[in-house]
Amino acid sequence: MPDLKSILVTGGAGYVGAVLVPKLLDIGYHVKVLDLYMYGEDALASVKKHPNLIQIKSDLRDQDLLAREIPGTDAVIHLACISNDPSFELNPELGKSINYDAFIPLVDIAQKSGAKRFIYASSSSVYGIKEEKNVTEELALLPLTDYSKYKAMCEKVLLEKRTPGFVTLILRPSTVCGYSPRLRLDLTVNILTNHAVNNRKITVFGGQQMRPNIHIEDMAQAYIKSLEWPDEKIDGKIFNVGFDNFTVKEIANKVRAVVGDNIEIVTTPSDDNRSYHVSSVKIKKELGFEAQHSIEDAVRDLVAAFQAGMIPNSMTDSRYYNIKTMQKIKLK
Repeated sequence: MPDLKSILVTGGAGYVGAVLVPKLLDIGYHVKVLDLYMYGEDALASVKKHPNLIQIKSDLRDQDLLAREIPGTDAVIHLACISNDPSFELNPELGKSINYDAFIPLVDIAQKSGAKRFIYASSSSVYGIKEEKNVTEELALLPLTDYSKYKAMCEKVLLEKRTPGFVTLILRPSTVCGYSPRLRLDLTVNILTNHAVNNRKITVFGGQQMRPNIHIEDMAQAYIKSLEWPDEKIDGKIFNVGFDNFTVKEIANKVRAVVGDNIEIVTTPSDDNRSYHVSSVKIKKELGFEAQHSIEDAVRDLVAAFQAGMIPNSMTDSRYYNIKTMQKIKLK
């Protein structure tokens, strides 16, 4: 097992980071979180006094800060980005500056500072729309939006900067679902569950589009394992990380099965016909990683959080919606 003790998690107070960071601390890692905390200061409230946690509220684009904070880091898990198409399109220049321009110096500084491993959170959206029934890592990338285009360009940058002793790993997650202290309610499973619980009605746009999903607990586990897998198994490698491939209509039915039979499902036409079935066979075959949680598990977790009063004002509070927060804070 690699000797990695100190981990920098960019975007560590985000949706996935807020689940991942406490797990890393539990295992015994020293963790630095670099985040703008756009969605609130309390994402890591449960561990804020942990002796092995340093939280840095700052901008990824601040290269002087990176040069000060990265030395001593054994591995970087890079989650930070403007993280969906609508948020990116709100201000394409801002999106490029964070998602791509800042990536290059981040990798360079990590490498020069002696980091042994760099794990990059890419996206399964880099494939675009595929005719193939199963989207594997061997297929050509055809990103359709600026968000996915810059994800693909960052992959290329990272692979080019890979050198002996600087191990690179690229993960392409499916759409993440489930509860997090920094909750997103603008992702398919989470959206449908929110509406089922609070409106007793789910509106499905289209419905036949295939959507790959992965439970947030499994996604966090994939990043943890990324610190444990031997260099030779992951260096320069790219892996899809997903589990459930279902149509949006099937997801709606799963949500209803958990929330209650009295939930109405309304289907309306959609011009969003993106549909893809992502294969996670490679990561299972080569690394033995397989997701353990289902969409139903994610829905149950969310329902429990709603019932416990942990998700107040879920329809109106902008912090649950990336694009609403971006519009509100007007980040430059």
